[in-house]
Amino acid sequence: MSDNDMRQFGIHTYDRWTAMWNGDLYLAEKIMAPEFVLRYAQAGTEAFDDVRTPQQLADIIGAWHQRRHGLRFVAEGSAVVDLALVDGAPTGLVARPYLATVKDEDGRTVARSGTDTLRITDGLISEVWSVSSGAAGRTFYR
Repeated sequence: MSDNDMRQFGIHTYDRWTAMWNGDLYLAEKIMAPEFVLRYAQAGTEAFDDVRTPQQLADIIGAWHQRRHGLRFVAEGSAVVDLALVDGAPTGLVARPYLATVKDEDGRTVARSGTDTLRITDGLISEVWSVSSGAAGRTFYR
């Protein structure tokens, strides 16, 4: 794979990560390693601490959408892609800012920005670091 192919692989993986968070839950089995670690560095995200399998992740994302009407994620800004072929599979890091929006109890749109960093091992997401903005953490999760 060329450097451009690696960059496109990383961007495509991040786009699929975003689509999964927008409700395409079948992607969890396609993009996540059989066992992985989530590291959410904001208050109110403790529910993710014990998620380790694609099915657990799909289940928790589905539950979040049931409680957060209109929840939507979009990638923003440029992706940082640092991937190399290791034993024939892309391995390394992909990071990109995102914007998340959701409707509050009064129907107003609440927006929060953040950055997700995906560790890719053997072509699959094996670890995620996520940090987002907002006073007292990700207030739209509450």
